[in-house]
Amino acid sequence: MSNELLKDIAAGTTATGTFASTSGGSGIHTASENGNGGLLNPEQSARFLDYMFDATVIGKVARTVRMKSDTTEIDRIGVGEKLMKLATEGSDTATNSAVTFSKISLTTKKLRLDWELSTESLEDNIEGPDLEDHIARLLATQAGNDIEDVILNGNTALTGDALYKAFNGVVKKAKTYGHVVDAGGANITRAVFNSALKALPRKYKQRRTDLRFLAGSNLIQDYLYATSQNIQNVNPQDIASGIIRGEVAPVSGPAGYVAPYAFGIPIVEVPLLPETQDGDYSGETGSHGDVHLTFPNNVVIGIKRDVTVYRFFWPRKDSIEYTMYTRVGVQIEQADAWVVVKNVKVAS
Repeated sequence: MSNELLKDIAAGTTATGTFASTSGGSGIHTASENGNGGLLNPEQSARFLDYMFDATVIGKVARTVRMKSDTTEIDRIGVGEKLMKLATEGSDTATNSAVTFSKISLTTKKLRLDWELSTESLEDNIEGPDLEDHIARLLATQAGNDIEDVILNGNTALTGDALYKAFNGVVKKAKTYGHVVDAGGANITRAVFNSALKALPRKYKQRRTDLRFLAGSNLIQDYLYATSQNIQNVNPQDIASGIIRGEVAPVSGPAGYVAPYAFGIPIVEVPLLPETQDGDYSGETGSHGDVHLTFPNNVVIGIKRDVTVYRFFWPRKDSIEYTMYTRVGVQIEQADAWVVVKNVKVAS
């Protein structure tokens, strides 16, 4: 996103149509009247979205669909596990194989981000007027983090923060429609990863190199700690192959990096996966997290293409208010290709 992004909005060069009245304002205004802004043009919108998801994990590994409407449908074709049949000479008794067509619906919800800058803050800081664009970039990053949070942890049945009730996120959908394995309060060991692989239907294991484990930061740290205590507990085949081929990224990498491998499958750190859940087994104590196994592009994130940013100067407050709107949704394309190991205890 360039430094000219908000300056273009302030100048009214990207505004389209008229803007709804704002409480406390003087009604409907155009950009040329008081510096309000409207829809970003396609290039600015793309830059804004790219900046929003630049610092996220799921946004980089999932499949993102930039939607032109609020709802779209994704086509799926299912052919089953086995279609070949024995051919008998001179016989036409075989039946045709069935091909199943289905659709999944991806619906977005409207989300909003508000911020305000006083005239003094723009006049007295070292950056001067450039502070306006600097803060816009920072807030675009924060918006991306907040959107990733609801994409992962959204649950319409929750109470409290209304943002999480916007739609059901990846964790809720995976536990509802995917394959669920109960760790029963066990700490994270290779047995957890083994149980996930055993629960995955065999037809998806032909693409083993595309699979990824997803886990929270503390569970990954517990796994690293457990496998580095002494030589009896390490996974020599993983460590040796990584060192020889140079495939293992440094542990000091950013969020989303590949830390260790489990049975040859990378484990991706997703810091916003919940790790303070109560267990749902008898006699549960402490905090728990989940370990997920799937193909990263099995997550489909829908972002409505148009990003709307309104800029409004309040004379009585001597400040500029900004309001950004976008629409976001998430769907799991193939729930049968998703395994969740729940009730994995996080070491205290």
